[in-house]
Amino acid sequence: MTAVTASAASSTDTPPQQPAAPRPAAPPVLDARIVATLTGVLISAMMSGLNSRAGGLALSDIRGAMGQGIDGGSWITSFYSAGELLVMPFATWFAITLTVRRFYMIVLGTTALVALVQPFIVDLHLLLALRLVQGISGGALIPILMMMALRFLPPAIRLHGLALYALTATFTPNVAIWVVGHWTDTAADLRWVSWQFLPAAALCALLVGWGLPKEPVIWPRFKGFNLAGFLTGIPALFLLAIAFSQGNRLDWFNSPLICFCLIGSAICLAAYIASELAHPSPFIRFELLGRRNLQVGFTIFFILLGVLYSGAGLPATFLGALQNYRALQVAPIGLIIGLPQIVLGSVVAALLYQKWVDARYVLAGGLVLIGLACFWGAQIDPSWTWRQFVPAQILQAIGQPMAVVSMLFLATSVVQQMEGPYIAGLVNTLRAAGTVVGVAAVGRLELIREHFHSSVLVGHAAAVSGHLPAAASPDALDGMIAAQVMTLTIADCYRVLGVIALLLAPLALLSHYIPAPMTRPAPSEK
Repeated sequence: MTAVTASAASSTDTPPQQPAAPRPAAPPVLDARIVATLTGVLISAMMSGLNSRAGGLALSDIRGAMGQGIDGGSWITSFYSAGELLVMPFATWFAITLTVRRFYMIVLGTTALVALVQPFIVDLHLLLALRLVQGISGGALIPILMMMALRFLPPAIRLHGLALYALTATFTPNVAIWVVGHWTDTAADLRWVSWQFLPAAALCALLVGWGLPKEPVIWPRFKGFNLAGFLTGIPALFLLAIAFSQGNRLDWFNSPLICFCLIGSAICLAAYIASELAHPSPFIRFELLGRRNLQVGFTIFFILLGVLYSGAGLPATFLGALQNYRALQVAPIGLIIGLPQIVLGSVVAALLYQKWVDARYVLAGGLVLIGLACFWGAQIDPSWTWRQFVPAQILQAIGQPMAVVSMLFLATSVVQQMEGPYIAGLVNTLRAAGTVVGVAAVGRLELIREHFHSSVLVGHAAAVSGHLPAAASPDALDGMIAAQVMTLTIADCYRVLGVIALLLAPLALLSHYIPAPMTRPAPSEK
């Protein structure tokens, strides 16, 4: 176990002038302690994702309990997203410097403490501050999962570790609908939307506390701390998250706040990237993006995160508006996608270990299935219930792990083992940013198409109303128009996301071919 813990301390490059943590004498062996550690980190990362999703799904109930309107309540999810995004580039650096065990316990304990007291907070400003802290601490749990999977898992099972990481993008967001619906509709106790993290936190603390021994802080690493990058990266990502999460509500460039956030984010982000490129010990090595598989894979991943909104987001919006479904009634459309991921992720990983399989075609095939699912959903009509979405959800359930797991394999296979922390920070920064930007983009598309269809249908109804043998009542006519507007809007969103998914499929073929891990060590591009 000594060799394993030493490897965690040294899992980043250290410039010559800084003392480096000792390197392991031999490759880590997958023993019971490592399995316990990875299990604890996986559970906490998934619960962190559930925390993130739960705030948005239960937002109406939370706003009602606090007596807040749409404007004030919308900041509850924005501040969590901002905290989650701003911590992503820095989490692995602090995990290595403070040691993984110590850093993990700090962020896990902070997340649990906020979850414990959050239901008792009635002041909106204090709640927003706590949500920001919870976003920072909870968000830091996710990069640790990828960093440790890349570092500790031997090549023979590493793809299965990546499949487990993929669950944070394919399983948790979809199953969250059922979990939140249970607390809001069945248990009728909103406190458990926050408290659901506590039992998992206790279990994870025991697993990781037993799996990793105590080690001293690596104080010499603070001498190479990129202070300029830290002070510019935090406001850059915070302002970016606020701009995109509030942009649609505040009408983008017509809002002074959004303009300030976008301009400030652009300036700080440019300064942050420049600082990282010039610093001998950066938080993220942007030069790694010069490798083709990382360029292609991360481009697909960033865009795909928005496309995945078609899985449960669009059906939930439609069913909530037209059928008045609450979260628990919408839950089947998420469970159809989410539950199979427990098995399908490992099935895809096992497939990628076969010598005759080309991961590029698996990735392209997954994107095609997601695109076909979107075009199936585009056939929507106002009478649809969750049952009519089942074929599209099945295609999503198969396509999502094919796309995400194979993308992670192609990207991480061109990374040296000691570069794992940099990639973990970069992937998770893109993951958080892609989610925020993707949801904002789909929301903007919904608004544009909703205004277009509303204008056309209202104008058409006004033009023909005088020629109808019996005019419908205004209320009935308004209801019919609203139903058609929502249906046409969701169908348009499906078509756009479907086209994007299909266009990404040939892009996947631009990646360099990577042979199955069991044939020979994965090559590294320069």
